[in-house]
Amino acid sequence: MNDISDAEFIMVIGSNTTEQHPLASTRIFEALEKGAELYVVDPRKIRLTDFAHAHAPIEPGTNLPMINAMIHVIIKEGLVDEEFIKNRTENYEEMKKSVEDCTPEWAESISRVKADMIRQFARKYATTDKAMILFTMGVTQQTTGVKSIRALANLAMITGHVGRPSTGINPLRGQNNVQGAGDMGALPDFLPGYQRPEWPETKERFNKVWGDFSCLRGRNIIEMFDLMEEGKMKVAYIVGENPVLSDPDQIHTLKCLEKLPFLVVQDIFLTETAKFADVVLPAGSFLEREGTYTNTDRRVQMIHKVIEPLGDAKPDWEIMTEIMKRIGMDVDYQSPSDIMDEINEATEIYGGISHDRIQEVGIQWPCPDKEHPGTPILHVDEFKRGKGLFTVNDFEFIGDQRSEEYPFLVTTGRVTHQYHTGTMTRKVWTLALEYPEGFVEIHTKDAEELGVKNHQPIRITSARGSIVAPAMVTNRINEKTLFVPFHFAESPANRLTGRNLDPIINIPALKVSAVRIEVE
Repeated sequence: MNDISDAEFIMVIGSNTTEQHPLASTRIFEALEKGAELYVVDPRKIRLTDFAHAHAPIEPGTNLPMINAMIHVIIKEGLVDEEFIKNRTENYEEMKKSVEDCTPEWAESISRVKADMIRQFARKYATTDKAMILFTMGVTQQTTGVKSIRALANLAMITGHVGRPSTGINPLRGQNNVQGAGDMGALPDFLPGYQRPEWPETKERFNKVWGDFSCLRGRNIIEMFDLMEEGKMKVAYIVGENPVLSDPDQIHTLKCLEKLPFLVVQDIFLTETAKFADVVLPAGSFLEREGTYTNTDRRVQMIHKVIEPLGDAKPDWEIMTEIMKRIGMDVDYQSPSDIMDEINEATEIYGGISHDRIQEVGIQWPCPDKEHPGTPILHVDEFKRGKGLFTVNDFEFIGDQRSEEYPFLVTTGRVTHQYHTGTMTRKVWTLALEYPEGFVEIHTKDAEELGVKNHQPIRITSARGSIVAPAMVTNRINEKTLFVPFHFAESPANRLTGRNLDPIINIPALKVSAVRIEVE
């Protein structure tokens, strides 16, 4: 986070940073005050564009062509870091060949970003010493999400913008401990510490910690709901998640939950999902528990209990410990500190992080032992795999596109005064005054053609379902593009989104759905 303040060039792509990551955006403004240049790629004129030196109003779903075109320009104009490529990477020639035809003009025909603007972005990024890329789900939640991230990695490596202060490609995490959840194995492919279960060294390590065990790859959330629909998944245990509002294709999600024989939900409020539960386990809030959060730059930080849990609520770790005991597991955790001690044994990246060490200031992993100070910057001398791998990322349209039946694209996101599915924020009356209901951003020209007035209810329909919400007529969004926040149960944006998936890791394309508009 400190590196953002010292950057000389910042490219923000697919991130409404001021509304979704206010602390990170504060650092962006600090950098601007020091003379940095800000370039933004987004289909909306988000608040950051008011301060940007350039804004690329990209077509939703077309980040990859623009990134590949930037790589094409940098290679063609000889702006690559030849020493970095030679010493620290491999497969450069194959990647170089793959972008030979990815001209800015080709990218403009797909992305609607002017060819000269793509050249401007590429030249400025390549020729600035401290150049950072910040991105979020506006990149990942598309059918080309993985390819786009790999292309950003290619872009950073050909210019040597990796492993140095104020460089790199930097994902801004959208929730306060999503990084920590991934670190601790809340991913289908990994055990804690990003250790794959099929690796022999993983089995050896966890045998020492947990005793003899076996572990197979798990299922991601899309696969789990498919198994519910097929009747193969009999039980679901949902902790701190509200898929009725946050997952794609809401009508499908509801059908699956109705069909599921047994559902347990562990949360601090009765969410839309918890209403389907057979058992609700009341969890304590962050004020009612001890533990750690791992933030967006891998810093593990302590949280301290302010009040005792109210009513029947318990901290998550106590609830899970009680369940483990009842199914016959031999566990005896007395505190979150005991669990961190086990994490030290099980994961090398957290090996030296203890509650005693992080009482005042957190430590950034990897931190392999108690003497290690932590790692502020990754990939300083080498990548974990050794040499950085250039990849080939060809673009093809997958999923929703505009058509005669569905002439608009809708993209989704958050707003300042509401958060995620509104489980907490929608219960705060002062925040509700700011955003009491959902809305649909529509370009002024489109509104005029359809006869839509500001605040007039309109119906948006996709191939999956429809919602009604008041129009917000504005020039801050691309023509033929709509924006809908997904916090509001009354007009749930994910009733419109579908199950168009990134073919590599099954992330749904929540940011790109084809729709039509009807005036109510």
